[in-house]
Amino acid sequence: MKDEEIMELLRKESTEYKKLDEEHKNLKQVLAEMDKKVYLNADEEMERKKIQKLKLSKKDRMAELIREYKKSHSN
Repeated sequence: MKDEEIMELLRKESTEYKKLDEEHKNLKQVLAEMDKKVYLNADEEMERKKIQKLKLSKKDRMAELIREYKKSHSN
């Protein structure tokens, strides 16, 4: 099974994965809005870095859930 198929399945069956996916998308949108600014002050830059790290941690956990699914469903 391909990763994309597993992702779709987990979005439907795993509340944790679905929540992580939604939070990841929201953080991505926040970063996109921040990136529209020509200049970020020091506080905004720190907030941007914090959001990037949070977004990455969500993505890492989602990847971990995909690996766990693969491992539990392998022959």
